[in-house]
Amino acid sequence: MILKMDQLPIELPKPKNPSPNSAAAVQELLGGKFGEMSTLMNYTYQSFNFRGRNKLRPFYDLICSIAGEEYGHIEVVAYTTNLLLTGASKRGMDPSTTPLANGVDARNTSHFIASGQSALPMDSMGRFWTGENVFSSGNLKLDLLHNFFLECGARANKMRVYEMVDDPTARTMVGYLLVRGGLHVVAYAKALEVLTGVNVTKLLPIPNLSNAAFPEAKKFMENKLHLKLYTFSQDDYKQAGLIWNGTHPETGEELEFIEGAIPGVPAPDLEEEPQLDAPGAFDIDPDMFADIAKKLGIKL
Repeated sequence: MILKMDQLPIELPKPKNPSPNSAAAVQELLGGKFGEMSTLMNYTYQSFNFRGRNKLRPFYDLICSIAGEEYGHIEVVAYTTNLLLTGASKRGMDPSTTPLANGVDARNTSHFIASGQSALPMDSMGRFWTGENVFSSGNLKLDLLHNFFLECGARANKMRVYEMVDDPTARTMVGYLLVRGGLHVVAYAKALEVLTGVNVTKLLPIPNLSNAAFPEAKKFMENKLHLKLYTFSQDDYKQAGLIWNGTHPETGEELEFIEGAIPGVPAPDLEEEPQLDAPGAFDIDPDMFADIAKKLGIKL
């Protein structure tokens, strides 16, 4: 089960300007082959399908913990996309003025046609994410090795998207994912070493560029987010700490295992886009909800 909270793991700065083409690039980190949809669904299905989990509980707990975090990564990439698209067309209710004219020049017209200028489960070219990206072999060694490779591929794509966009919203999000995705690379490397005795950390980092090269990532490292593995659960997955311990292979700092979730911040309240009929509920009277809330004792 998922315990969902109305928060994001980081605060996203407001974009300098709307940028549909930057939003299209960011989509790769959501619905691309190495995007957050893939990491979530790979680890989720591996956790569902895990056999012999009582015997191998620490590995199961590790995969479950990381799967829980990936749900939030999808959300933060989606909000980044949405913020970059907010205000990208002319707001208004008159369709004869061609309010969506800017959409013709956008690289991903699906953002204007198929959604309310918002994220979709697709890559940077508009190809929808597919379950064919899920690898769940049933063999723990193969799955962990695949997960290590998946996180390394995701890291390469994040670096390239970072180099494509200069908006502070996108770069803050990518900086965060570089730090947390880098932690996942190390976690799966440690799991493989415990399981097989092979020190795959000698392959790290892939690509060979430290998070310290990215200013937006450095601030998250200063908060030790490259060291802290969270369970993303209220009471479960505690044995993941039997794998996540020791020191970080790059910095030599002590690793931290934390029960619970990353402290969150309020998610952005996305503005209405009436020219897209989004949200399309313009005749709702806010006082109606206020009256109902008062009767139910709910504080708005």
